[in-house]
Amino acid sequence: MKRSPLAALTAILAALFVFGAATPALAHDALKSSNPAKGAKIKALDEVKLEFSAKVRMPFVIVRGDGDAQHQSGKPKVDGAVVTQAVDGSLPDGKYTIAYRVVSSDGHPIEGEIPFRVEGAPTASPSPSETQPTATASGAPDQAAAPSASPPAGSPAARPVQADEQSRASAGQEPAFPVWLIIVIGALVGIGIGFLLSARKKKP
Repeated sequence: MKRSPLAALTAILAALFVFGAATPALAHDALKSSNPAKGAKIKALDEVKLEFSAKVRMPFVIVRGDGDAQHQSGKPKVDGAVVTQAVDGSLPDGKYTIAYRVVSSDGHPIEGEIPFRVEGAPTASPSPSETQPTATASGAPDQAAAPSASPPAGSPAARPVQADEQSRASAGQEPAFPVWLIIVIGALVGIGIGFLLSARKKKP
């Protein structure tokens, strides 16, 4: 039996429609979006967020920097089609790569890499202790900053103190007996003894 060209064209269009409708059902799950996005430039990053087209399980996420240093913190968390991975501390400026691997809802693995850059990362401000004055090398505080313990020697405030010290020193010293008086008394005593001895010898 011969078919008309119109019938053949209708059959071909029907086959294409059925095949096109079945193709999305046979497609595997895939990554829909990520934060940070591929090739993005950011200043700071606290966590990585991956969203897939369907529910996933058994997530594995790492954040690599220069020299293959890893910056992820803990294990990734999955919530349906969304996977979240915390980042360990603030990232300095440089190139980074997010490597991920999950198992899709149909059991097929999904893996890939997302490169991004960190530019203009905030730097740590100095602590208050660093701005305080430090001690000298010997461990004593700076003498220029410390107030003087006593007033200068020539100032009016120092004169009463010096007079008081001199009065206490003079009051504590006992008056010394004159040495010349001791010598005179000794000489007189010797003369008197000699006079008495000579007077006794002259008596009959």
